[in-house]
Amino acid sequence: MKCKWSATCRVPRWRRRRVLKAATSTPVRPRRKKALGQHHLRAGSLCRPLLDFLFSAGSPAGLVIEIGPGGGVLTAELLAAGAEVLALEIDPEWAAALRVRLPSERLSVKVGDVLDFDWSVLPAGTLVCGNLPYQLGTAIVDQVLRAYPQVERAAFLLQREVADRLVAAPGDPEFGSLSLLTQARAEVRRLGVVRPGSFVPPPKVDSAFVGFRLHEPPLPEDEMPNFERLLRAAFRQRRKTLVNSLTSSFSRNAVEGSLTKLGHGPRTRAEALALEDFLELHRALAGGGEPAAAAVPGGILSASGNPEQS
Repeated sequence: MKCKWSATCRVPRWRRRRVLKAATSTPVRPRRKKALGQHHLRAGSLCRPLLDFLFSAGSPAGLVIEIGPGGGVLTAELLAAGAEVLALEIDPEWAAALRVRLPSERLSVKVGDVLDFDWSVLPAGTLVCGNLPYQLGTAIVDQVLRAYPQVERAAFLLQREVADRLVAAPGDPEFGSLSLLTQARAEVRRLGVVRPGSFVPPPKVDSAFVGFRLHEPPLPEDEMPNFERLLRAAFRQRRKTLVNSLTSSFSRNAVEGSLTKLGHGPRTRAEALALEDFLELHRALAGGGEPAAAAVPGGILSASGNPEQS
């Protein structure tokens, strides 16, 4: 029996070469899915701000949870730093490709939705990082911030607009409930900006690395839902004064009296108060009227599950 690719074979040579090349080449990378917000970094050097924050002060690299590893650019850098990596990937095709590309005893790849992950099973001091899809960035940040003390530090690549709101201070145009709800559970700072050309495919806007040092919330956990509702109500309509914004939950006299005790007038707006001011306002209002029952969940998400816009 003659060889399939013998001289008498009628298959054109160009087609033979293509078939043989496909048989011996490495597997083709999976297709990036727009619905999952897959914009992968081009080079590991872009991750330096994130790595410097996670492994600051010469701290040893321990367990790191990476969210959305995609093509493994950040994963490779974490492994090179000596970390033990648990990669959470929602796309099974990219998860399989990552196992092939980075075979390591220190890498475990788990397929699933990070929003379903049980953070309570992690050891204290775990680090978390990832290049987060824009549409789920705040939802993932909210979940991670509630994982203290299991999670000690976290660093994420987010849409720059969201990053600016996370780190904003009173007086900044981006300052709002998202800023305060985040800063109540972590020290936050922007680590660096990443331009669209650093991704494949490039997004339409800039991104930014943000670092979080988690800590205990300023109030007992069972008081935090009421405090979170107070913050959202305060910023729901930014042009309103705090008195007008909060009278749907408290009496006007209670709000005005509490602001007066704190040294603020009745024309004060929410963006003028820092986190400590809102904590004092929350405590002052605790005896002056009960917050109305809210239909929205706690945290930095709105009732629709979309990022807070305030």
